[in-house]
Amino acid sequence: MDFQLSEDQRAFADMAQSLFADYCTDDKLREHDASGQPFMQDLWQQCVAAGLHSILVPEAAGGLGLGMSEMLAVLEQQGRALAQVPLWQQQVAAAAIARFAQGQDAVVQSAMEGELLALSLQAAVATRGPALELQGERLKGQLQAVPLGEQARVALVAAAAGDEIKLVLVSLQADGVSRVAGMREDYCAVADISFRNTPVLAVLGGRALDWVNEMAIACLASLQQGVTQEQLRRTVEYVSERKQFDRPIGTFQLVQGQMADGYILMQAQRSALSQLVWRLDAGLPCTPQAHAVRAQSNELGLKVGRVAQHVHGGMGVDVTYHIHRFMFWCRALAAELGSAEQHLQALGQWLADNDTLGWKYDLPEDR
Repeated sequence: MDFQLSEDQRAFADMAQSLFADYCTDDKLREHDASGQPFMQDLWQQCVAAGLHSILVPEAAGGLGLGMSEMLAVLEQQGRALAQVPLWQQQVAAAAIARFAQGQDAVVQSAMEGELLALSLQAAVATRGPALELQGERLKGQLQAVPLGEQARVALVAAAAGDEIKLVLVSLQADGVSRVAGMREDYCAVADISFRNTPVLAVLGGRALDWVNEMAIACLASLQQGVTQEQLRRTVEYVSERKQFDRPIGTFQLVQGQMADGYILMQAQRSALSQLVWRLDAGLPCTPQAHAVRAQSNELGLKVGRVAQHVHGGMGVDVTYHIHRFMFWCRALAAELGSAEQHLQALGQWLADNDTLGWKYDLPEDR
């Protein structure tokens, strides 16, 4: 298996990097933080114009019809730039609707034109029972801190239906919906959404939930990879310049070890993520790989984020300095789709239920 980007994929990543670099300088990020805007709306329009919001959506539905490899290349650049736009949520939701829902072409078409789609998988990872239930064709319950839940007109949400979890498409302008807007610490707008006997537009069939969950895990890990890469780069640059006792603090063995540990964690996740993305594009089963990547991604973001803040000292908590944003992003990404402990437990259960080595050797040796 070859995890290297092709020339076309690399060109796609370079185009995304150039776009994000124009709109995500430190000064422009500070402006966004102070603006109160729900997301970077000007940048979003440029992403829509460039087709970056439609990478995973089938061509027949108006998308680019590309794979997770191209998505990884773009999201890694988004993470490095801290570009606050809903790229992965928009197209994972739209692609799922196009693949698994019947008669919802208008919703997908609107999403391809840039109209926002909200996505929430909270019920799929709830530890104390889901707070949202599907009873017949109506929703009852509440979702918390849904990204862009106030700005979107339609949402794709996970809900409990008896002993199962289903993906449900619902209008956020329907009867029985109420929303309370808020702002997450990484300056992305969120909303608590309550449903009181709200009619649904569609219930997605097949393996829709598994597909969306695996794609979401790969997307979040790709973002985390980019965030951590830039966070480490800036931190290494800082410890190489910051002096204590007449020498750069980067020459202290403890600090060197912390930087090395962060780099090792980042490269370990890159390897696991590359295999997950390759399997997704190849249409191969990837349940254990997805759980492993999610656990690694959470550990990577939180550990490296804490170390970066620590070695920056007082500068790490100065909101006029840039490094705090990376920690905010790390924590926000780690809060999605369950904790590392949840995914390690799920991985352990999967291994207990699949106690042969076949899952490791399901490919011909020449691949």
